[in-house]
Amino acid sequence: MSRARAFYLSLFGFEIMTSDERFCAFRVGQDVLLLFTEGASNKPVRLEGGTVPPHDTLGAGHFAFAISPEVISTWQALLRDRGVRIESEVKWERGGVSLYFRDPDNNLIELATPGIWANF
Repeated sequence: MSRARAFYLSLFGFEIMTSDERFCAFRVGQDVLLLFTEGASNKPVRLEGGTVPPHDTLGAGHFAFAISPEVISTWQALLRDRGVRIESEVKWERGGVSLYFRDPDNNLIELATPGIWANF
């Protein structure tokens, strides 16, 4: 968890709302990015207000963060400077662009500009 926490904090600058060895909750604008240590959430977690059901994901995931088209080159340079390999760049038929790269746990991260989906 410490490696993943450091990656997202240093690359994106997300605020850590709460964290321990089991999980980390980052503030991403109005949203929350939850990272869990593999195998650490496969049992219910009992809290004063109720029980969080078990959940566990095995293998790499894929998620996207929205960015403006004006910052594509800034992100390309930042990733290059940090030694993060851009796995792919896609120019979509609606005019959007996606940059794909991996985090230290092999999750696929997509930076996506408007013009990819009908609603984005």
